[in-house]
Amino acid sequence: MTEQARVAPRIRGGAAVRSLFLVLGLFLFALGIVLLLESGLGLSPWDVLNQGVSEHTPLSFGAANVAIAAGVVAIAWRLGARIGPGTLANAVGIGVFVDLLLRAQAVSDLSDAGLVGRAALLGGGIALIGLATALYIGAGMGAGARDSLMLVLAQRTSNRVGVVRASLEVAVTVVGFTLGGTVGIGTIAFALAIGPTVEAAFSLLARSPLAVSLSRERASTAPEVSGVTDAGRTTQS
Repeated sequence: MTEQARVAPRIRGGAAVRSLFLVLGLFLFALGIVLLLESGLGLSPWDVLNQGVSEHTPLSFGAANVAIAAGVVAIAWRLGARIGPGTLANAVGIGVFVDLLLRAQAVSDLSDAGLVGRAALLGGGIALIGLATALYIGAGMGAGARDSLMLVLAQRTSNRVGVVRASLEVAVTVVGFTLGGTVGIGTIAFALAIGPTVEAAFSLLARSPLAVSLSRERASTAPEVSGVTDAGRTTQS
C-alpha cells in the first residue's frame, strides 16, 4: 500500500497561496454539492443521515447538519485529528458558496435536463467533490468534520483513504435510511464512488508540481502527520 493512499498531500507555498487553494477547494466542493442537488437523483449519504435525524428530533435539517458535524469533529479530534482554521472555513464557506450558486439562473436551469444530463451532473458533482477535497485538505489548514474523521481513521487503521471514505459513506447511508432519510440511485453512486475518487485526487495532486514531496513533508512536519497529530495517541504504521 502506498503512503499516498493514506496521507493527504500538502500543497507547497506560503499561507497566502495555500489560503487561495483552500478557498478554491471549498468553492469547487460547493459546486459539486449543487450539481448533485440539481441532478435530482438522491441525497448524499450524510444528507440522508441529516434528514433522518431531523425527522426523529426537534432539530431542523440544517440544525441536524451542524449537530452531526460537531459530533464528528469531536470524535475525530479525540482520535488525534488536527483541527484547524480550514475546519471552520469548511463549515461556513461551503454553505455560503452553495447559497450563492443556487441563486444563479444558470444553475437553476440545470434541473430541467433529461436523465442523461442529470446523470452527467451526478458524475460531475462526485468528481468535483473528490478534487475539491484534495485541494482544500492539501492547503494544510485543517480538514472538515467528515474528512478529518476519514484521515485519522486511515492513519490509525493503515487502510487506504478510499476504503475508509467509502465505508463511512455506506455506514451513514444505512443509518440515515433506517431513520427515514431518502435514498436514491445518486446516494448509492456517491457512497461507492466518493472514496476512490478522493483517493485518485490525492494521488494526482501528490504527483503534481503543486505538492510538497512526501519525504520533504515528513521531515518538516515530524512527528505530525499530514492531517493527523500524535497527541500521545498514535498507533501509526
